[in-house]
Amino acid sequence: MSMKFKIIMLLVALMMSVQVWSDSPERVKAKFDPKRFEAEMEQFITSQAALSPSEAASFFPVYREMQKKARVLFEEMRRCHMTDLSNQRACKQAIIKMDELDLELKEVQRTYHLKFMKVLSPAKVLKIIKAEEKFHRNAFKRMVQRRQNND
Repeated sequence: MSMKFKIIMLLVALMMSVQVWSDSPERVKAKFDPKRFEAEMEQFITSQAALSPSEAASFFPVYREMQKKARVLFEEMRRCHMTDLSNQRACKQAIIKMDELDLELKEVQRTYHLKFMKVLSPAKVLKIIKAEEKFHRNAFKRMVQRRQNND
């Protein structure tokens, strides 16, 4: 599950840095709206995990804090992917750095999962983790579909 979560989180970071096609009839290119994405994700998680308004109010500020820290790590990982492949030393350093960032990301997740369980039951936290994975999978599928429809 942890590898799947890392891939999903990486996809989220990538989606935040690319442009997507809008659903308008003109198919005008629109910029990705991170606020809208966040709102849709929070609504989906709230619904899927059956969070009450008070649970959502206590959970999402902590969740956003985790996301902010994870985004910083994903940005560093993205920079590592831009390494000059003809430079073996730089490639080795990039691999070591990405491994360190993976471990750091896992530690951030672990720390915040423990924080989540201070405000919600472990069952609710697991539902949230599953809902987040499902949301990102669906968002990625929609993005791929839009690109295929516009080609």
